[in-house]
Amino acid sequence: MEEFPADRKIIHVDMDAFYASVEQLDNPELRGKPVAVGGGSERGVVSAASYEARKFGVRSAMAGGLARRLCPDLIFVKTRFDRYREISAQIREIFYEYTDLVEPLSLDEAYLDVTENKKGNPSATKIAREIRKKIKEKTGLNASAGISINKFIAKVASDINKPNGQKTIPPEEVISFLEDLDIRKFYGVGKVTAEKMYQLGIFTGADLKQKSQEYLTQHFGKSGNHYYNVVRGIHRSLVKPDRIRKSLGAERTFSENISSEIFMLERLNNIAEEIERRLKKSDVAGKTITLKIKYSDFTLKTRSKTLPYFVRSKDVILETAKELLFQEKMENSVRLLGITLANLNTEEHKQPAKKDSEIAVQLKFEF
Repeated sequence: MEEFPADRKIIHVDMDAFYASVEQLDNPELRGKPVAVGGGSERGVVSAASYEARKFGVRSAMAGGLARRLCPDLIFVKTRFDRYREISAQIREIFYEYTDLVEPLSLDEAYLDVTENKKGNPSATKIAREIRKKIKEKTGLNASAGISINKFIAKVASDINKPNGQKTIPPEEVISFLEDLDIRKFYGVGKVTAEKMYQLGIFTGADLKQKSQEYLTQHFGKSGNHYYNVVRGIHRSLVKPDRIRKSLGAERTFSENISSEIFMLERLNNIAEEIERRLKKSDVAGKTITLKIKYSDFTLKTRSKTLPYFVRSKDVILETAKELLFQEKMENSVRLLGITLANLNTEEHKQPAKKDSEIAVQLKFEF
């Protein structure tokens, strides 16, 4: 039998249809009905779907128009991130009652290492059950959980008994569990990779395990090493309570394609305002500004510029994005614009952002 580290007790907690569940919680009239958060326009994108909507095939990241066609009675509601953050903070308080080793992945999911925990409870399964019960009591929302020896298996396990359930994969069952697992259930294997694996005769973990490391790297590059290890229960990534943010950004999909430069600049101004707000709230700044453009034919282009100083001012971000926008001739009308700030000062010593007055002289505003 293969050797793998079996001394960790990792829990992956995942809220059930979080955004949509919050909306149904706050508005009783939505309970039991198909709800989509965001994506209200034909071109908008669904951020989350209730389980009632999922029965019709509605999923997150789906175009609003398609979602409406799949479910004519679908109710669209606007996103309320301040509310989602408020409840997420309440949930994390519960996590910290058990361990300081909490690694949030987003507002609605996190890894917890409870190998050594504040309650002195040797059972990760019981801890997960307690956490889910407390979340329900405190917020009124349901959570699911996966429990196993590493982050990868815990993540996969948390999907098995959704919604409002949990699944434990103890050390002695890890190998058989992974061998029987449909390759589509492997976390990180998307639709395109799954199709490629099917073409190679890989349908289950057992099929994947039959392939050599050389074979997998030949067909999947660096990811091949990952697949070779995880199917053997090997995943050494630690729960990192101080995950460093690599970038921060925002984007907007438009209800109609736009070709007017004035309209594009208006949209970029709104996006830059949102980024400035989030940067100040997180107390970070960055040097590298990337503009994302998706044309009406779905062609995606990105352009970047790295500044010699850390910034978080909307005006500087907007002016740089404007420069990038007009760097090349527009190829078509535009359906999406986005701005991302990377090379943040969280990645090295916390250096202050330049003040507007210090850099305004370097900018020329031509609105």
